[in-house]
Amino acid sequence: MAPPTPAPASSTPSKESLSQAHQSLFTLGLAQRKAVAGASYVDTALANASSSYARPMQELVTEFCWGSVWTRPGLALKTRSLLNLAMLCALNRSTELAVHTRGALNNGASEVEIRETILQAAVYCGMPAGMEGFKVTERVIKEWKAEHGIEGEVMGDEARKNKDAEEAVRDVDVGERMNLEGV
Repeated sequence: MAPPTPAPASSTPSKESLSQAHQSLFTLGLAQRKAVAGASYVDTALANASSSYARPMQELVTEFCWGSVWTRPGLALKTRSLLNLAMLCALNRSTELAVHTRGALNNGASEVEIRETILQAAVYCGMPAGMEGFKVTERVIKEWKAEHGIEGEVMGDEARKNKDAEEAVRDVDVGERMNLEGV
């Protein structure tokens, strides 16, 4: 898939076209974020960021992380989720690790894949971070299984609810997704 053709160097995008580009990325990111993290979580995060101070951060996260990066071709959503688990474990960011553990399960990751990701991270980032990562991911896996009525180990297939959404996003050209012609 060829990248979008950049605008000629001599042209300056209008404020309106930039605003439309940001809105397109936000809209795409919001759909992707809800598909991975869950609509309830995202709606709460946006509602909690209703102040003029906090709102720009949620907009940036939704537009850039979810609209620009999570919708790119090249990596499956499950792979992106597992990468995030390793990085968040290494950074010792327990709150986001919990959110992304739920996302990894929603994206079809199995308990074994999540466990092995945290073990791999622990070897390189340190045992204290790995121990915290295990506590967080185990708690979220138990909660997720209870919510979904799953007994036993999550194998991954039962969690693959985002497969159709992932394939639909991958089939659309980047320029078309962002509607950035001329920007």
